[in-house]
Amino acid sequence: MDKAQRPGRRTVLSVAALGAGAAVLGGGAGTAVAAGRGHGGHGGGELPVPLVVAHRGASGYRPEHTFGSYQLALDMGADVIEQDLVPTKDGRLVCRHENDITATTDVADHPEFAGRKTTKTVDGVQLTGWFTEDFTLAELKTLRAKERIPQTRQHNTLYDGRWQVPEFEEVLQWAEREGRKRGRRIWLHIETKHPSYFRKLGLGLEERLAKLLRQYGRHKKDSPIFLQSFEPSSIQRLDKLVDCPKVVLLGTLKTQPWDFKEAGDKRTVADLVKPEGLRWIASFAQGIGPDLTVIIPRTADGKLGTPSSVVKDAHDAGLVLHPYTVRNENTFLPVDLRKGSDPNAYGDSLAYFKALFATGIDGLFSDNPDTALLVAAEFRKS
Repeated sequence: MDKAQRPGRRTVLSVAALGAGAAVLGGGAGTAVAAGRGHGGHGGGELPVPLVVAHRGASGYRPEHTFGSYQLALDMGADVIEQDLVPTKDGRLVCRHENDITATTDVADHPEFAGRKTTKTVDGVQLTGWFTEDFTLAELKTLRAKERIPQTRQHNTLYDGRWQVPEFEEVLQWAEREGRKRGRRIWLHIETKHPSYFRKLGLGLEERLAKLLRQYGRHKKDSPIFLQSFEPSSIQRLDKLVDCPKVVLLGTLKTQPWDFKEAGDKRTVADLVKPEGLRWIASFAQGIGPDLTVIIPRTADGKLGTPSSVVKDAHDAGLVLHPYTVRNENTFLPVDLRKGSDPNAYGDSLAYFKALFATGIDGLFSDNPDTALLVAAEFRKS
């Protein structure tokens, strides 16, 4: 897609396109056309193209995965709000980016839990700290959330201790309340974290998640839900349990999904974003969520490179693309878009958003949904 192209009209991403696994590029950047094949159409709601997913809520401004972060993202106008799910000891699903809660809660300040500190290996990585699977929901609710990267987002530490760890069912209830208040459906983007790891502990995520979605009527083809995972096998399991749209998350090109490593599958992300790999994903999912560098690689010196063919190839396979994650701070931006010498200061994220949207992606994740929406509007308007 020529980066100079612009849409000729405001466009929307129909749930029918998602359900068919078939939003294909047409006309110009930001235009999605339903092709109507694959899983069959979803009727009902629509989303703008490109859409903005609030990554763990508005986590650039509030501690991630708190109701403060979710509410601010919704108030800013984010199209979709993301949750990452991990289980408790008693099998309840809670919203944390990782099961290791050392950096995102005040658990270290609770002497009654000092004995719970331990060392575990999660997806091949050794970690020392406190883990959700060692706490009941009631125990987790005695903790308070805090900013995960205080050295980068010191302003977010103002809100340390203000909110609890949300249970996912509470988020579903919140989305229903907000939907009634606003007269529209509230879209969620829900990730299963470390599903193979938890399955071995007897804490399988997919069945618990599907049960809750059915309970709240969010399991249907036209439900305002995306389900996502870095493990394709988790999406395959979910595909047998619920009908809502599903997205396979992909790391950088040289990495492998953890379930592939465990199964001895030698394919890497580089293999999965080739046409054959994308067709395989399209047999059970409606989209991919690749690392930003899969869409626009960076040069050897860290600058913004030339867009790859992945957007076109994914659209040709009938898949939508929601890459992750744009953040405003210099430390997260390509070298040529940084401003000044402070890694925590804001760089030219507007230029980065513009370059990414110009590739024809259907949406993206951002910690700063207000900034993302500002640029997305340029690609939506007539």
